[in-house]
Amino acid sequence: MPTAKLHITLPDGVWIHEVSTAHPETDFRVLAAFPADDTGVGLLELAGPDLPTVVGDIERHDEIVSLDLHQVSEGTALVEFETTAPLLLLTVRESAMPLELPFTIRDGEATVELTASRDRLSAFTTQLESFGMRFDVEYIREMVDSESLLTDRQHELLDAAVEAGYYDTPRECSLTELADRAGVAKSTASETLHRVEEKIIKQYAEG
Repeated sequence: MPTAKLHITLPDGVWIHEVSTAHPETDFRVLAAFPADDTGVGLLELAGPDLPTVVGDIERHDEIVSLDLHQVSEGTALVEFETTAPLLLLTVRESAMPLELPFTIRDGEATVELTASRDRLSAFTTQLESFGMRFDVEYIREMVDSESLLTDRQHELLDAAVEAGYYDTPRECSLTELADRAGVAKSTASETLHRVEEKIIKQYAEG
C-alpha cells in the first residue's frame, strides 16, 4: 500500500490561509479534527512568535464559530475551535480517506502524509482540486513487504550478511567468509544474495 506526502496550498479567503499567511513564522499543527454537522471541530497547537495576536486573528474571523484557548506557554498555545469552512475535513470525508494526524499548516500550505490504496489517493487529489486546492506531491512510496518477498533461506542469509558487515562500507566480511559462516558454498551464497538484491531492487523501483 503506498504512502504519499503532499504539500497542499489552501485557497485564498479561507480563514486558515489568511491567518497563516499573515503569520508566516507560526506553525499551525492540527492535533485532532472531525466533522460536526455543517461545521468542523479541531485542536490546534500553535508555535511561533506573538501568539496572542495570532489567536486574536483566528477568533475574529467570520468562519470561526467558537474558540477556546486551553493552554499558553512561551512560544506555544493550544486552541480548540469550530469552523464553518473545514475544507480538508470535507475533502477527507468525500474521498473516504483516513487523514493521518498530526499535520502542519504554515504560510498557507498544509503538509500531510497519507497511507491508502492508489484509488483512494486518486479520489483524495480529485476532491482537493474540486475544492480549489492545488497540491504538490513530494513522494509516493510503495512499502516493501520483505516477509512475503523473500524465502526463509534468503532471509537467513541476508540477516547473516548484514550482521557480518557484508554490506558495510568498507566491507567487513568477504563473500567467502560469509559463505563459511552460513555453512554454504561460495557460489550458493553469491547466487542467493543476488536473487535477494534483485527482488528488493525491482520491488523498490516499481514502487
